[in-house]
Amino acid sequence: MKTPKRIVPLVEDGVVDEVLRQLMSGKEATVYVVRCGDEIRCAKVYKEAAKRSFKQAVEYQEGRRGRNSRRQRAMDKRSKYGRKQQEEAWQNAEVDALYKLERAGVRVPKPFGCFDGVLLMELVTTDDGEVAARLNDVVLTREQALEDHAVMMGYVVKMLCAGLVHGDLSEFNVLVDDYGPVIIDLPQAVDAAANNHAKSMLERDVNNMTAYYGLSAPELLTTRFAEEIWALYEAGDLHPETELTGQFDDDGGIADVDGVLMEIQAAIKEEEERLARINTADES
Repeated sequence: MKTPKRIVPLVEDGVVDEVLRQLMSGKEATVYVVRCGDEIRCAKVYKEAAKRSFKQAVEYQEGRRGRNSRRQRAMDKRSKYGRKQQEEAWQNAEVDALYKLERAGVRVPKPFGCFDGVLLMELVTTDDGEVAARLNDVVLTREQALEDHAVMMGYVVKMLCAGLVHGDLSEFNVLVDDYGPVIIDLPQAVDAAANNHAKSMLERDVNNMTAYYGLSAPELLTTRFAEEIWALYEAGDLHPETELTGQFDDDGGIADVDGVLMEIQAAIKEEEERLARINTADES
C-alpha cells in the first residue's frame, strides 16, 4: 500500500522498511501494520488535534507540567508553538506510560519509540499469528470473565502503584491474546497524585470493566473494587500484589448493594450512549 505521509520519514531513516496494511482507525489515531527488518510491528499515527474526536479535556491535562519552563509558558498561553508542544506532550505521554507500565508488570504492547507523531510498538498477536481481537469482539464464558476481570483489577492496581490511571479504560481499549488481556491506548493516562480527577477516572475505568465482564458473570455487578482500590491507595496500603476482595463498606456498616447496582447500571447506560455516538459518527 502507499506509505502514509507521516510514516515516510521513518522509511527514509530505515526505522520502518514497509507499510503492509491499515489495521484500524480510531478517535485519536490510525494504526498500520509495518515491517521493521524481520519484525512485524504496528505504527500508531496520531491524528491532528482538530481531527480527533477525543478532545484533550482539561481534566486529562491537569498535573502534566513540562520540564522546560519556556515550553510550559507557551502551552499555558496556547500559542502556535505552545499547541505544537502540547501535541508532542500528548503523544509522548503514551510512550512514557507504556514503558512505565511494562516495567510495572502490566501487559501492554512493547513500545519501540515515538517519532514525530508516530508511535512504533509491538503488534499483539495470537500464537497462530492472528492480530489479537478487542475485548468487545470476544465471547466470554462466565469462568473466563471472572478470571480476566481479576487480571484486569490486578493491572489497575499495578498501574495505580506506578502512579497512573488509564482514564479511558473500556472493552474497546483492551486486546485479548492467548494469554489474556492486554491494555492499549494510553495518551490520556493521568498522574494519580497530581490530578484531582484521578479518583473519578479510576472509578469510571473499574466500573466500565466490571459492567462489561458482568454481562458474562453477573455476580461481578455487586462488587465495589473501585472504592476498595482507592481507599487502600489513599491509606498507603495498596501494593502491586494486593489481594482484592471486591468488598467495601463506607463506614463499617452493610454495603449499599442497591446503590452499587444503580451506579453500574448508570455506567452501562453511559457506555451504550457512547457507542451510539461512535456508530453515528462512523455512519456520517
